[in-house]
Formats: sequence, C-alpha cells, structure tokens
Amino acid sequence: MKFFPPTPLTVEEINSVSSVWKARGMKPVLLAVMTAFVAWAILLPVIPTAVLDAGGTETLAGLTTGVFMLATVLTQMMTPVLLRKFGFGLIMGLSSLLLGVPAFAYALGMEAGTVLTVSAIRGVGFGALTVAEAAVVAELVPRRLLGRATGTLGIMVGLSQMVGLPSGLALANLIGYNAVYYIAAGIGLASLVACLFIPAVPRSSRDELSVANVHVPMWRLVLVPGMALMFVTSAYGAITNFLPAAMRDLDPAKGAALGGVMLGVMNFASMLSRYAAGRVMDRKGYPGSILIPCQFISAAGVFVIALILLLDLPVWWMALAALIYGAGFGAVQNEALTLMFYRLPRSKSSEASAVWNIAFDGGTGLGSTMYGMLLTMMMFTPMFGIAAAVILIGVVITLLDRQLGKHRVVEVNNLSVRLKNVQPPRLYRRNGR
Repeated sequence: MKFFPPTPLTVEEINSVSSVWKARGMKPVLLAVMTAFVAWAILLPVIPTAVLDAGGTETLAGLTTGVFMLATVLTQMMTPVLLRKFGFGLIMGLSSLLLGVPAFAYALGMEAGTVLTVSAIRGVGFGALTVAEAAVVAELVPRRLLGRATGTLGIMVGLSQMVGLPSGLALANLIGYNAVYYIAAGIGLASLVACLFIPAVPRSSRDELSVANVHVPMWRLVLVPGMALMFVTSAYGAITNFLPAAMRDLDPAKGAALGGVMLGVMNFASMLSRYAAGRVMDRKGYPGSILIPCQFISAAGVFVIALILLLDLPVWWMALAALIYGAGFGAVQNEALTLMFYRLPRSKSSEASAVWNIAFDGGTGLGSTMYGMLLTMMMFTPMFGIAAAVILIGVVITLLDRQLGKHRVVEVNNLSVRLKNVQPPRLYRRNGR
C-alpha cells in the first residue's frame, strides 16, 4: 500500500465510508489539528506573562494576544481562496509551520518589535489552520457522517486546549520560558509532518451540484447560524476573561484559583456536548434541530453565574453554571458549523468554515471588549445578566429564520429538496383526453 505521497481521494471512495475513523486522511488531519492546537494553547497564557516578567507593560502584554487575533481573523477571510488554489495539505502544512516554528524567536527577547511580529506571524498560521481543518473534515466524509466528523474534530480541539492551556505556565515555572518556546515549536513541526499524509480531495463541480441553477447570496445562508454562534461566544469572551476575577470577589482565598478549574469544567462539558450534537444530527439526517434549545441552555448557564454572584453562594456552585453553559456552548458550535455546511454547496465548505471561525473569534473578541467596558460602569452580577440576555437575542433571530425557512430552498444539494421538486407524471386517457 502506498503511504507517501498519499493517493488522491475519489468521490466514490468518500461516499463508501462507513465510519469517521475509516475515512482515509482523517487520522493525519486529527493528529495535525491536535498537535497544532497544543502548540497554540501552550503559549496562549505564557507570552503575556513572559512580557510582564520581562518588565513590559500591561498594554504590551494585552497587545500580544490582540495582534495575534487580528492576524487570525484577517487570514481567515483569505484562506478559502488559498485552499481552492493550493489544496488542504499544503495550506495546513504551512499554517502549522507558521504557528509553531516562529516560537523559537520569542527566545530573542520580549521587546515590543520582536514579540508583536512573532505573534502576528503565528496568528496568520492559526487563522489559516482553523479554517482548513474544519473544511477538510467536511470533505473527507459523506454528508451522513458530517455530524460525527465535526464532533470528533471538536473533541480533538477540546483535548488540545485542556492539555495545552494549563501546561504552558506550569512548564515555564519548572524549566523556564525559553524551553517552553522550544517545546511549542517542536510540537508545531510534528503537526507539519502529519499534514504531509493528508490526501488531496476531489474538487466539487458547481455546475454538476447545482439544482436548476439556483443561486442564493452566500451571506443570506450563513448569517443566522453565524449570529447565533456570535451571541453565544460573546458570553464566552466574558466568562474566560472575567469569571476568575468575579470568583475572587466571591471568595478572596481560593476564588481565583478555582476560576481556572471552572474554565476547565466548562471546556470539558463543551467538548462532550459538541460531539453529542453531531451524533444527534447524523441520527436525524439534518442539522439545527437542537440549536434553539442549546441557545437557551447557554443563556441559562450565564444567568446562573449572575445568580450565584447575586446571592453570594459558595464558589463551588460555579461548577454547575460552568457545566450548563459548556453543554449549550459546545452544541451550538457544532449546530452552527453543520448548518453552514448544509446550507452551502460542498464546493464552498472552506467559505463555511471561514465564516464559522470569524463568528467564533469575532464574538469572543467583541464580548471581551464590550463586557470589559461595561465593568467600568457596573459590577460583575449585572454584566453577566446582560451577557445572558444577549444570547436570547440570538434565539429570537434563530426562531424568525426558522419560520422564514419554511418558505425558501437553501440547501442546494439536498436530495429531499430535489425529490420534492420533481413533478409527478400526469395520467392521460387513451383517447388523449
């Protein structure tokens, strides 16, 4: 059997896949994703801390993440074009390279010019990777396995964050910052090696896959799932930035330390619910059936945070809030992504992935900024209450979209839509009348 270079996939081979794990190319994709996200997660809390320890200002420490995310979002906008031109393997390989290897340069010093340049380069790699990994997973499996495939991807990303986020600072305290930079760079190289074994996927033909030449502006099809995700991730931005501080006010002795534990609980629940939502979608045969209930669950989790702070309950109650929000948050992620994949032709899977990632990262960034500004005028309790209410705005929009969706065709490649559009044969009498 030929392992390298991998032979290109065919449409027939993809359609014959009976399990996500039997899809050729899936294992190297998931390995590449996991190692690249570990390389990202390890350094996410380390770089701002290293800047401060080197005598840098809080502004510079914050800019390291801000510049990284700006480069990420700008790259995500351009990645679909690059994927169509150069293919998934090459783009994922280069993005892994850009995300991991520049970490060596952090050892040169924490001066503003060095650290911001390296952060921008790594942001380019991360932006391209996040779009490519979701898009290629959708290309490797038939539509009937799409939910499980995206759910499995969510588990890999979640595990990477659970391993990488706490490991970075712990390793820095044990072996120093420079050693952590080298470890992150080495893990990035491992991702690059895995990308070499990703086979080329067949190009979708827009003409062959269209239905009666139906053309709908892409933004109309992905706007509502994107907004549903953005409203939920705005609360994620508030929680990840301000929950530890809020818990410190609730319990000065151990609140801040437990804040990190609660974020881990939230991510764990999110990882499991994302996979569960994928299984529900595959069983039903279409996405979106649990989107609205999970939006309500997400809002309920944030509301419970506000209630705990209002009633001054013991900090351990936050575990309940983290589980509730995480369960809704993970499912909304998967529902929004699979809705975008279903509403767009298969040839635009990279565009769907780009919109999803921009909505996720944009919502997180806007939430962090907006709720941080609100905290200059109010306490944590009303701020989290507002965050819960904002999620409910997304519920209203989703409900309106569902009602309007009963009167339009949005799934260009949906077999059930094709069958409904087939006119039944007319019966004629033998005399012609």
